[in-house]
Amino acid sequence: MDIYSPTKPVYYVYAYLREDYTPYYIGKGKGDRSHKHRNKTDIKPPKDKSRIIILHDNLTEVYAFILERYYIRWFGRKDINTGILRNLTDGGDGTSGRVVSEEHKKKLSLVHKGRTLSEETKTKISEAKKGKTRTFSEEHKQNIGKAGKGRTHSEESKKKMALTKKGRTHSEETKQKISLANKGKTFSDEHKKNMSLAHKGKIRTFSEEHKKNMSLAHKGKTHCKRYNLS
Repeated sequence: MDIYSPTKPVYYVYAYLREDYTPYYIGKGKGDRSHKHRNKTDIKPPKDKSRIIILHDNLTEVYAFILERYYIRWFGRKDINTGILRNLTDGGDGTSGRVVSEEHKKKLSLVHKGRTLSEETKTKISEAKKGKTRTFSEEHKQNIGKAGKGRTHSEESKKKMALTKKGRTHSEETKQKISLANKGKTFSDEHKKNMSLAHKGKIRTFSEEHKKNMSLAHKGKTHCKRYNLS
């Protein structure tokens, strides 16, 4: 949706002001959203309605999101020590930039514990993600790495992972990406030992197609002989 879309520009960006007329909350809405306290998580509007001001109106939703993010960044957030606003997110739809406490994380974990998704729901999630590529910041990658450090999987989990990978084939594009990602990668001695132990006693079976591909890959290759020059 273009910010200059001909659809009805019914959105606005508003601010709640303190008694000294500094803003403590920036929001985006339509209708009577600026004057309503919807639930416990919402920031309460000031009792003095003259301290609720509309910064911009007659906006498309996308343009309203852009301006909301702009003002939150400009005034900064108290929860992350960047400014004076009580906003808990960076604005612009969703929970981007929200800081979640450890207590809240535990509550979410308990809520989702034991929850199973129906096959229909799984299919919908799969379809929604199809064709999407996820990009992570370096910081996010490091956090994922730290979270997985020292984690061990139960035998049951290993079997489930093995079953999900069974019969899975990679496209040529995916193979090239994996190859490029591993190019020039070096492993520590500890990592090599772990890999060696993991494969110990395992019997690898290859499909006929895989054997042919290996044969073609090695065709015409010559190996250097070692000579004892002492």
